[in-house]
Amino acid sequence: MIAFLLAQTIVITGGTVYPVSGPKIDNATVLIRDGRIAAVGTNVAIPAGATRIDATGKWVTPGLIDGAGNMGLREISAVQSTNEGTLRGNEVAAAFNVAEGINPASTLIPVTRIEGVTTTLAVPGGDLIWGQAVLIDLDGTTIEAMVAKSPVAIVADLSEGAKSAGGGSRAGVAQRLRRVFNDALEYEKRRTDYSRAQIQQLSASAADLEALLPVLHGRLPLLAVANRRSDIETALRIAREYKIRLILAGAAEGWEIADKIAAAGVPVLVQPLDNIPGYDALGVRYENAALLAKGGVKVSLLETQTENSRNLRQQAGNAVAYGMTWEQALRAVTLSPAETFGVANQYGSLEVGKVANVVVWTGDPFEFSTGVEHVFIRGKEIPLRSRQTELMERYRSLPPKY
Repeated sequence: MIAFLLAQTIVITGGTVYPVSGPKIDNATVLIRDGRIAAVGTNVAIPAGATRIDATGKWVTPGLIDGAGNMGLREISAVQSTNEGTLRGNEVAAAFNVAEGINPASTLIPVTRIEGVTTTLAVPGGDLIWGQAVLIDLDGTTIEAMVAKSPVAIVADLSEGAKSAGGGSRAGVAQRLRRVFNDALEYEKRRTDYSRAQIQQLSASAADLEALLPVLHGRLPLLAVANRRSDIETALRIAREYKIRLILAGAAEGWEIADKIAAAGVPVLVQPLDNIPGYDALGVRYENAALLAKGGVKVSLLETQTENSRNLRQQAGNAVAYGMTWEQALRAVTLSPAETFGVANQYGSLEVGKVANVVVWTGDPFEFSTGVEHVFIRGKEIPLRSRQTELMERYRSLPPKY
């Protein structure tokens, strides 16, 4: 049965296709074979026996990618027993990879993917260094079947939320992060001395220091949470000092220094509907995403509340309402996150050879009234209604017994 599903050939015809990597194509065809995009265009030969989907009058896009949240790691935020994403009691948890905590049967997955979100970043929580984030597709009965990339980045917090790990001061947070980085480099040079206890005590375990080395050697990005302008500048400063590949998350006051972020070549993950001032970001505003994009920053849009990841397209629509172009917003929930997370050769656009994560919409995906007609993840069509819903509807349609 599995081999049959993987071998399916599906053709979506007549729709307006938005490849993202190029201009829209009217009355186009998308051919899916063996879980991959086999062809896109107006003159695609349709194989005999292919499953046909008529998308006339519909819009076809890549599946949306959400770069935040704890998808598969949390069911109810207020119920701690459902949280698998935080390694409590360890402020430096660089070696903590959340992959094996993911629940493929999470109740949040179906309600998210039927709204066109096909891929999400599963992010750990914590104090100073949270752990390793992984990218997952929202289909599969096993962890191995879901994971698209592991790890994507090591996550660190430079926001107000990390102050306790720095003795109550932002300066303490930066100082401690530098010490951990320095200790990781020292550990690398003196592994033998460390194993013989012939080195001064270091600020983290051997496993956590070892896990930081790919970051410090530029092989793995550091995803830093920072909202206040000064915190963003601290993240940029530390990245320069250690030659780190940096990704900024939050960046609520990023619009104030868009030029510096762009000059550093640092991509940013932004939630467009953040606008409530606080001491972590007094300058937060709805136009943040648009101003960052205008300043030349690679922007990805996200929905930080896992329970609401299905609303990613509404986040994108509001970004357009506050100054982003429609094309920028579509890219910011497809190809830009794929590029930021290092999977653009497989995800984020409708191109030959890429993973067939495809959505057919009734219209503009950023319009509130638009519905989802078909969702494909790795070339497999995802049911838009559960078996339980169908049975309930049948039961309700039965005539009364009395």
